[in-house]
Amino acid sequence: MSKTNHEKLWLVDHKRIVTMNHFGSENSSASDIPKYNTNHTRIAFPPPLYGKELQVTGPGFGSPITPEELARSLREASDPLWELIRREAEIGARNEPHLASTLFAIILNHRSLEDALSFHLASKLESGYFQATQWMELLREAMSDSEAYRSAIRKDLMAVTTRDPATQHAVQALLFSKGFHALECYRLANWLWERGRRPLALYLQSLVSKSFAVDIHPAAKIGSGVFIDHATGVVIGETATVGNHVSMLHNVTLGGTGKETGDRHPKIHDGVLLGAGATVLGNIVVGRGAYVSACSVVLKPVEPFMVVSGVPAKVIGVLTYQQGVFPSFEMDQRVSVCGMFMKPILSDSNEEKDESFMDYGAHI
Repeated sequence: MSKTNHEKLWLVDHKRIVTMNHFGSENSSASDIPKYNTNHTRIAFPPPLYGKELQVTGPGFGSPITPEELARSLREASDPLWELIRREAEIGARNEPHLASTLFAIILNHRSLEDALSFHLASKLESGYFQATQWMELLREAMSDSEAYRSAIRKDLMAVTTRDPATQHAVQALLFSKGFHALECYRLANWLWERGRRPLALYLQSLVSKSFAVDIHPAAKIGSGVFIDHATGVVIGETATVGNHVSMLHNVTLGGTGKETGDRHPKIHDGVLLGAGATVLGNIVVGRGAYVSACSVVLKPVEPFMVVSGVPAKVIGVLTYQQGVFPSFEMDQRVSVCGMFMKPILSDSNEEKDESFMDYGAHI
């Protein structure tokens, strides 16, 4: 079979999966997808939304695209983020043939972001006692049932892409970010927990802890647009809450203070940045837009936009970002941000607060 502009033959991996690329074919439709036959497996790319073939614009997954460019260039797409991920995967398959079968199986052989993510997570959770197909069924059921789950997936993906300087492509976050994987598995566990299926939720928690080294109790409450960077060693307790747009790094602990029961874990409000190794203990509030520096131990409530550091943590400054900007967006973990972004605290006196340092993220 000769190669044309609309059809390329890929021979990939030891299974010799033959894949037909229908990108760019204006007449392609679901009925054009080749069926399984006795000789080999044929997997067709789903046709692009507008019958246009994306040009290879760089190595790897292609030239990075900003959220603004995404909204502008794919504004007519029903799911712009999924369309971008598909296009990045297509470029990646062309640039790195050894990854082609992986990209086909995880992304290009699926019709939606939910289906692709369900397949990917299920393959990571599979064990001798619980098959991948069972996890896929549960994930798809939960995503279909919960609009909040579907929305959170996209916001979490964009959080990784926009806040992690090492992640320049949405497809990269979907494939490789174990913080994102652990967070979306938690969302399934929470869905199960709230429906009374608690043994299965706890079993999933144990698998996530084993697979990703992240331990999040299914009963915890976590908002959307959350970024867990590196993720290893993160622990979030049963009665903890994490707001929207929060960023945290590895070895963060949101724990209790002992053997007490009831509501005993921290409440992390919107836009908070928790540095690597930060520990917050007890039923205390870390206010909107606060920053807890690396390896600090927080035992008392933290006011909005305060910077705390040390063991035990003490207030060392007040963040002064522009309105609508959170420290979780900027990901600047230096306590030296006191230049244009922090007002140093010189004493513990009850002096009148400067209005320019008030809660600038209130409208988010």
